[in-house]
Amino acid sequence: MSSSRRPEHTAPPEVFYNQEEAKKYSQNSRMIEIQTQMSERAVELLNLPEEQPCYLLDVGCGSGLSGDYLSEEGHYWVGVDISTSMLAVALDRDVEGDLLVGDMGQGMPFRPGTFDGCISISALQWLCNADKRTHSPPKRLYTFFSTLYSSLSRGARAVFQLYPENSEQLELITTQAMKAGFSGGMVVDYPNSSKAKKFFLCLFAGVSGVLPKGLGTETSDKTVPNQVQYSGQRCRFKNMKGKSIKKGKDWILEKKERRRRQGRGVRPDTKYTGRQRRPHF
Repeated sequence: MSSSRRPEHTAPPEVFYNQEEAKKYSQNSRMIEIQTQMSERAVELLNLPEEQPCYLLDVGCGSGLSGDYLSEEGHYWVGVDISTSMLAVALDRDVEGDLLVGDMGQGMPFRPGTFDGCISISALQWLCNADKRTHSPPKRLYTFFSTLYSSLSRGARAVFQLYPENSEQLELITTQAMKAGFSGGMVVDYPNSSKAKKFFLCLFAGVSGVLPKGLGTETSDKTVPNQVQYSGQRCRFKNMKGKSIKKGKDWILEKKERRRRQGRGVRPDTKYTGRQRRPHF
C-alpha cells in the first residue's frame, strides 16, 4: 500500500471516518466481507474455549462489523472507537455489544481482569501517527498496551490485525507491547501474496503461549518469515514503564533526537555514542 493512500496520513481517525466514510462500512458488501474474514481469523488466533461464551473487547470497533461476528459466535463484547460517526452507524445497525467513545492512545478505562480477550481490526497503526503536537507515538502506544494488559484476565490473548507501514513501525509497536508486559509476536498470513498477505500481532497476557502459524505457509518460501517471536524481550523491558534506561545508549539517542527537533546543535551519532568509557585512575 503506497504511503500516499494510507488513511492515517490523510487526517486523524475522528476526522477521516466522517459520516460519508462510515456509511461505506454498512453499504459496501466487499468491505463488509473483508472485515468479517479478518474478524474470523482474529478470533481463531484468540484460541478461546470451545462452546463457552466469553467477554471480549473490540478496539477500534467502528460500525460493529467485527462485533457482529463476535455475537454470531455467542460472545459478549464491548466496542471502543474514537469516531462518533462510525459508532452512530453501529447504533443504527443495532449491534448487540456495548459501545464507548474513546481514544485508544489515552488508555483503556476498564477494571483489571475485565476481559477474556481482545481483538482489533485495522486500528493499531493509527497510534503510530502524531496527529497533535502533544502526541508521542511511543508514549501513546505504551499507555494503550499497559492499560489493555491490566484489563485482560491472566492467560488471555489480544490479537491485532494491522497494516504496518514499514519494519520500523512494526518494531515500535512490538517494543511498546513488550514493555507493557505482553509476550507474543507477529503472525503473517500468506506471506508470499501481495494481496492476501495479512499481519496479526498476537499477544499473551501473563502466560506465554506458543505463537500460532500463519496461513498459507506450507508452500511458502522459507526466506519469508511467517512468525516473529518477541517473548524474549519481555524481561528486558519489565520495569521500564515505557522509558529507556537512563544514561543508556537508547536514552542518549532519544535525548539527542529531541534536541534536534527543538533546533539545538547536536553532535552527529557515531559508533561511540553511548559507549561506556573506562574509568581513569
